[in-house]
Amino acid sequence: QVQLVQSGGGSVQAGGSLRLSCAASRRAFSLYAMGWFRQAPGKEREFVAVANWNGRDTSYSDAVRGRFTISKDNLRNTGYLQMNSLKPEDTAVYFCATNLDITKLQMNENNFWAQGTQVTVSS
Repeated sequence: QVQLVQSGGGSVQAGGSLRLSCAASRRAFSLYAMGWFRQAPGKEREFVAVANWNGRDTSYSDAVRGRFTISKDNLRNTGYLQMNSLKPEDTAVYFCATNLDITKLQMNENNFWAQGTQVTVSS
């Protein structure tokens, strides 16, 4: 069992930046892949980004590639999502998640989830 607590988020104008943090309760987090998902009003939760256990292998959705950066600090048991050049369509509740298996993480199978935080981008 891994408990995750998110911080960051908020409101920003288009073109601005925000950083989300995701702190894990266990040192074992260093063995886990970590991902970020988001859910906009009236839409299904969608994949945003994922990093493997050491953070060196990453993958992004087409919608955020080149603007968002996922990272993982295993010494601090914390993961991050740096969001630059934000657009109004990035407005959503963002969730971090973790899983020992990176494929299952992306497929949303038996993930551990954080509580989610709101990101609002105004035009």
